[in-house]
Amino acid sequence: METFYLTDTGIVRDHNEDSVIIIKNSDDAILMAVADGMGGHRAGEVASSIAISCLSARFRESFFKMKKASAVEWIKDCYDEINSRIFKYTEENPESAGMGTTLVMAIITKEYILFGNTGDSSGFIMKDKKLRKVTYDHTYVNCLIERGEITKEEAINHPKRNILMHALGISDPIKVDAFDCSMDVDEILLCSDGLTTMLSEEQIEKVLLEDLTIEEKVVKLIKKANNRGGNDNISVAYLIKNKEESDSL
Repeated sequence: METFYLTDTGIVRDHNEDSVIIIKNSDDAILMAVADGMGGHRAGEVASSIAISCLSARFRESFFKMKKASAVEWIKDCYDEINSRIFKYTEENPESAGMGTTLVMAIITKEYILFGNTGDSSGFIMKDKKLRKVTYDHTYVNCLIERGEITKEEAINHPKRNILMHALGISDPIKVDAFDCSMDVDEILLCSDGLTTMLSEEQIEKVLLEDLTIEEKVVKLIKKANNRGGNDNISVAYLIKNKEESDSL
């Protein structure tokens, strides 16, 4: 497998509140994760850093030869612990009150692929040269879409499109979605909404299908998002299976 990740401040914000990681453990399982922090006094970057550091530490220390059902519970336990740590931090640092973070993750083993998500960062798979979104955004406009009050097209420019319904450090208990994904996929991409608010899924797919290296694809996605306004931090974590791996699954 090939992996690459990159985070960029964008061209409007003066600092980066995103955190991103891709790591492999001794079982050859892979963890990918993107966290998009929020909050004043640079607290957003603290929240996203707590999320990624806690998740990666637990992955290295405790994720070994885990069956799928146990892995789903492991994901939910990680989100609960991160949520508690963020609330504890704000209690000890009152100036950080209101900070929080989204968190989208994927675990890739030889037996299964699982996604976890809270907030509006996104998880995608590429299969048969078609990009498909796996995760569900926990946003106000998505609630309106589900209730049939607005269309997906109307949601794009809705004045409240950036309002989150769930995020780590914002609510307790936390809502966590876990998604079981088919092993028959070619690529996995995670990103913060700094990418998806600037580029459509069709535009992202077009870049991923180009004859470029994995690094060049990620850099091009971020460059295109910045060219279209770059009004938020942009983070991308990307994995490509090689042909032999895809054929053997």
